[in-house]
Amino acid sequence: MKQDIAIYTLTSELYDEKAVTTMTTAFLESLGIEYQLKGTDYSDYGSHALNLIYVRTGGTEGIFRRLLPELQNKSQRPFYLLTSGKSNSLAASMEILSFLRQNDICGEIIHGDSDYITRRIHLLSKVEEAKKKLCGTRLGIIGEPSDWLISSHADRAKVKEMLGIELIDIPMQELLDEIGDTKQIYESLKVLINRYQLQGFTLRCFDLLTTVKDTGCMALAKLNSEGYVAGCEGDVPAMLSMMIVRSLLDISGFQANPSRINPKTGEMLFAHCTIPLDMVEHYELDTHFESGIGTGIRGYMKEGPVTIFKVAGNLSRSFIAEGELVRNEAKPDLCRTQQVIRLSDKSLTTSYFLTNPIGNHHIIMPGHCKQLLEHLLK
Repeated sequence: MKQDIAIYTLTSELYDEKAVTTMTTAFLESLGIEYQLKGTDYSDYGSHALNLIYVRTGGTEGIFRRLLPELQNKSQRPFYLLTSGKSNSLAASMEILSFLRQNDICGEIIHGDSDYITRRIHLLSKVEEAKKKLCGTRLGIIGEPSDWLISSHADRAKVKEMLGIELIDIPMQELLDEIGDTKQIYESLKVLINRYQLQGFTLRCFDLLTTVKDTGCMALAKLNSEGYVAGCEGDVPAMLSMMIVRSLLDISGFQANPSRINPKTGEMLFAHCTIPLDMVEHYELDTHFESGIGTGIRGYMKEGPVTIFKVAGNLSRSFIAEGELVRNEAKPDLCRTQQVIRLSDKSLTTSYFLTNPIGNHHIIMPGHCKQLLEHLLK
């Protein structure tokens, strides 16, 4: 995917422009990234996913200070100061960053060899693009959180302020009216998605068992694989976690709860009765575990590296751990999709899961993604 990177420049008038231009060309070409060079035209600063200020020379501190009010009006994102280190540019960058810190403004100097700078820019670009996607996202809460989710609510103001996500309440009866006698849960959910212009939702799905005598497991599995976020049981923090994963990595997440934990080995068994169809190599259909009715999905995900993730409903904390999916299981006494995951840090089984968890549901995704998630949540 093409990255939306804009580079603006700061240059002292004391330096020879021709020499600085030659230096600029050589430095930026060494990075091997796609970018738009804006120079001293800051008119669209903040409109790109990643906005870099290339401090080309020393003596630019005063120029930046004069620009700062205009730049802050255009964007509230951190200031990323790119520097090659030539012509006293690193010293100037450090003075600028010190000034920003004194004024409680976030920033970072991007400096090092070309390989480090390139990797850092790619990471920041992904993170800033994800934040841009999240801003303005609309997520539905269809029905209230299930009665047993006593800790899984959200601080709407914090979610709006920190992620730019708007939470939309949708009565369960509205979905039931759409389902009517047809029992087309998937189509009815699509109607609500279009009606409320949603990028995702969480569903109080157990209500379907008593009203229409069916489950939402297959509908949620399909909708997730189509690029929506579709969560279970009205769990809002789990839905937010899935949305973050979708925006950052463009992949689905598996919402599941721990069923068994072995602190000695660091192995955990996660289970749930649905999983996005685009996450599995193959799947089988069974009944929903707790009720024994409707359809549950037993999905088999590829073994290998995984990341476990969860944010709190007020975004005050998060949990991110890497591990390995060592095997899929199919025990009859558990929710149908079952994954045995061995944590890289087995101490987390007790220090987090058995001592200080964020609710019961957690989001599992393929690959080791801890670094990207940590940077997005800074």
